[in-house]
Amino acid sequence: MSHMQDINPIYHNSFGVAFQWKRNCIKDIKKIQLVFRNTGMLLSKEELMQFSRNIQHTREHSPLCQDCTQKESCRVLLLDSTAPQVSFAMNAKELDAIQDLVEGTLFQLDLDDYLKRVCKD
Repeated sequence: MSHMQDINPIYHNSFGVAFQWKRNCIKDIKKIQLVFRNTGMLLSKEELMQFSRNIQHTREHSPLCQDCTQKESCRVLLLDSTAPQVSFAMNAKELDAIQDLVEGTLFQLDLDDYLKRVCKD
């Protein structure tokens, strides 16, 4: 049996994927599963929005990486997760990719909500 039948894909890029579980065995079926590198995060939309703010904060406070030639090998950037005790070490390219993944996921969720409201009327 394919695991793809168990999920509703939301967004993906070369760095990761975001989806929601179809099965009822997951405690909160409304949460979004974000998977990147060797990490999986099960987040509410509010937590995903907080993670997006954390990404923006890391980008704005890491000017040392703008002109760096080691962007792909150095993981000097620490991105705070939604859990205060967990951070992700990333390079500038990975930070761009996780930002695209999170922003694309939020955009798709907002679009889906909008379409549900419009089609309901």
